[in-house]
Amino acid sequence: MYSANFDYVRAESIDQAVELLSTHPHARLLAGGHSLIPALKFRLENPELLIDIGRLEDLKGITSTTSRVNIGALTTHAEIAASDALPAGLRDAASMVGDPQVRNWGTIGGNISHADPASDLPTILVALGAKIMLTDMKGSRIVPAASFFEGFFETAKNKDELVLSIEVPNTGISAYEKMPNPASGYCMVGAGVMLKVENGVCSSASVAVGGLTPGPRRCPSVEAALVGKALDADTLSAAAKAVENDLGDDLLGDMHASEEYRKAMASVYMKRALMKAAARA
Repeated sequence: MYSANFDYVRAESIDQAVELLSTHPHARLLAGGHSLIPALKFRLENPELLIDIGRLEDLKGITSTTSRVNIGALTTHAEIAASDALPAGLRDAASMVGDPQVRNWGTIGGNISHADPASDLPTILVALGAKIMLTDMKGSRIVPAASFFEGFFETAKNKDELVLSIEVPNTGISAYEKMPNPASGYCMVGAGVMLKVENGVCSSASVAVGGLTPGPRRCPSVEAALVGKALDADTLSAAAKAVENDLGDDLLGDMHASEEYRKAMASVYMKRALMKAAARA
C-alpha cells in the first residue's frame, strides 16, 4: 500500500524544525523512519507535512562526564550499543533492537517518541533513571523517563515538541534481558536493572519491566527485595519472583505469547537481568 500525499521539508536547523512543528499541527518528524514509514504505507499515519531532521548534526552524538552521559536524539542504536561511555544495560538493550539494518538507521529519539510497548529502550531508560530533554517554540524542559512513557504508544511529549537528547547517569551496575519474538525480535518480556553495591551488599536498586505491559513499569517489590541484602542466589530468586506483584492487571498478549505465558516469563527474565548485573558487580 502507498501512503497518502504529504509535503516534505528537510529541516536545516533545530529552530526551523520546531517552528515548522508549531505552525503545522498535523506534521510528523522523520529521522530513521523505521516506525513512521510502515505507518505511512498502511495509512495509520496521514500527516500533512514530513519534517526531515535526519541530517541535523546538533542532534547526534554521545558526550560524557564523570557521572552522566548525554545522548543526542539522532544517535543510532548501533552507536549506543558500541559506546563504552554508556551504562552496560543500555548497551545491552540497544544491541538487541531489531536487526543490523534497524540498529544502523533507527534512532533513540524516534524510538522513545514512538513508545512501542514492544520496544527495548524505554524499559532500560526507566530503570536507569534517564531524563528526556524536549524543546518547542516556548523553550526546553526535562521529563524523567518514568514520567515520559505514559502508556500504549503514548508519551508526555507534546505534538509541537522535539526530543533533543537523553541523559543517563553513569553510575551503578546495569543489565537488560528480554524474551524476543522469534520472527521480529520485538520484546515480549523485558527486564532492566540498575544496582549499586557496597561491600557486597545492594545499597540501592532501580528495576523496570516492559514488553508485557502498555508501557515500561517500575518494580518497587523487586527493588525492596534487593536493597540491604547480599546478591546471592536466594536473594536474586526471591527478588525475581517479586516482579509478579508489580505487573498489574493490564497485561498484553497476542498470538505469539498469551498474557499468562508472558506473566510466567516475567520472573524468568527478571532473574536473568539480575544475575547479569550481579555478575558485573
